[in-house]
Amino acid sequence: MMIVMKEGASEEQIQAVVDRIEKAGANAHVSRGQFVTVIGAVGDADSRVAEAGLELAEGVDHVVPIMKSYKLSSLQFKKGERSVIEINGRKLGGGHFALIAGPCTVESREQLFAAAEVCRDAGVPFLRGGAYKPRTSPYSFQGLGEEGLRLLAEAKEEFGMPIATELMDVRDIDAVLEVADIIQIGARNMQNYNLLTEVGRSGRPALLKRGFSSTIEELLMAAEYILKEGNQDVMLCERGIRTFETGYRFTLDLLAVPVLQQLTHLPVIVDPSHAAGRRDLVPPMSLAAAACGADGIVVETHHDPENAVCDGPQAIVASEFAAYAEQVHRAAELAGKTAEIIPA
Repeated sequence: MMIVMKEGASEEQIQAVVDRIEKAGANAHVSRGQFVTVIGAVGDADSRVAEAGLELAEGVDHVVPIMKSYKLSSLQFKKGERSVIEINGRKLGGGHFALIAGPCTVESREQLFAAAEVCRDAGVPFLRGGAYKPRTSPYSFQGLGEEGLRLLAEAKEEFGMPIATELMDVRDIDAVLEVADIIQIGARNMQNYNLLTEVGRSGRPALLKRGFSSTIEELLMAAEYILKEGNQDVMLCERGIRTFETGYRFTLDLLAVPVLQQLTHLPVIVDPSHAAGRRDLVPPMSLAAAACGADGIVVETHHDPENAVCDGPQAIVASEFAAYAEQVHRAAELAGKTAEIIPA
């Protein structure tokens, strides 16, 4: 249930509504806009909240039931207004399109800095790189761990780019929080609810990837675990789902982009690299993602992909990255987005 307060409602009136929601056994989430405050009543006590007569409370304009099982991520919760995530003055969502680019995994200082320089020179606002890598085989390279985080911190200092990196284990959250401006939750951890809860408590922007076999509603319900802890900066990422097709790694479900934007206020990101598994397919799928209204693309680049220790075949060659970024930015602008391009 969403309680919309009247313009100019006092703090005492707002607190009185919060107290009544909590007395009914639900959690109250207060969202203050420029003119109007909205209070979300979330929990398993919907019937008791409905019986609390909140529509008659002082300062309340109207009450809107939210019928979806996902409450805080619902577009209805924000009255149709889309969320904008701002990190160091760089915006994503709500009409702002951004690339999140860099190597799949941090291999060395030389490799990371080469990729960061290419991304910065192309105007990319956010640098990605994995310190911890979830791999199908336990014998594959698992990332540099804390050394990778240290190198990401150096790159952040050198190039002035906010960092997106993956968190796999709750035990690593403090170390990751020292470096990450965006915490990535991988597809394999989309329903790791303890991890999602801790990311929610951290307050750090989160990039939540859709699971290989997860529905759109399951993705939105996973986002609720982060949102319910008070962390409003959540991005949803379509990265390909498992189907019967064997001609490529995963099926990139671009229909998810417009459908999610009908359902949620959260920014929608697309990861064409992991879906395709082949660099020749990454540019056309990136253009398609931008054209269908994605708020951003997370993509991989490497200066020597043939010798990359992880996912080299899907990484865009660094020498071709600037041209790729320019094409994607144009496609996003044609779709009505403002491309976030940071001057080098």
